[in-house]
Parts: sequence; C-alpha cells; structure tokens
Amino acid sequence: MVTGPIGRARRRALWGLAALVLLPAIADAHAVLVRAVPPPRATVRVAPRRARLWFSERLEPVYSTASVWSEATGTAVAAGATAVSADDPRLLSVALPPLPDGAYAVRYRVLSVDGHVLEGAYSFTVAGGANGR
Repeated sequence: MVTGPIGRARRRALWGLAALVLLPAIADAHAVLVRAVPPPRATVRVAPRRARLWFSERLEPVYSTASVWSEATGTAVAAGATAVSADDPRLLSVALPPLPDGAYAVRYRVLSVDGHVLEGAYSFTVAGGANGR
C-alpha cells in the first residue's frame, strides 16, 4: 500500500479518472421499457383489461401516452385514458375494451423526468377462444 502525500495524490487522481469515465455513462442513461403486461411477443389466453408498461425512470404524466392497435385492421382499440400511476411513477397503463382473438400492437411515447423522449412498440396476441375475462 502506498502512503504519504504522493500515494494519496495518486489515489485521488485514480478516483478522478474513474469518475470521468463512469459519470457520462450514468448521466447518459435514459428511460427504457423494463417490463410489460401483456409481455412483448406473448400469446395470452385471456385478453388483458389494461396494458401496463414499466420503465426504468419516472415519467412525466402529461407527456406520456400509450395506445393499443389491432394489427388486422390497423385501427386503434385503445387510445385514450392513459395514466401514469400515482403509486409508481414508472408505470404507464391504458384501459382496454374486450379484445377478440387477434394480434395487437402496443405503442408508447413517454417523456422521462430527465427530459428524454422514448418511443416504441411491441406486439402481443390474444388466442383464447372467447374473451375469458
């Protein structure tokens, strides 16, 4: 172990270098989709009542939206009543009407509290016969 003024100066320099290398990576982190129900590419037997999306960062409720589209018709089946949870500001959800069997796309556009916009989409399929809610 190096002690004395030169050893302490070297340790400070190494910590400073580590901070310069690591801090931009930490500061550059943006919100990402970390979990969703129904999950991306899933086939569900029971149509969900809500699409729920969890992100890695807190969301700005006024600027965060989600919608669900029928892939067969290209029309929105749920495009309103999007809400960021008051209990978990990383959770965005949208209410769904009864969904018949078919393929659906969840589209989202969110603004995280760090000021960055994230847009994305994923698909899921309902294949359970009757809408078994």
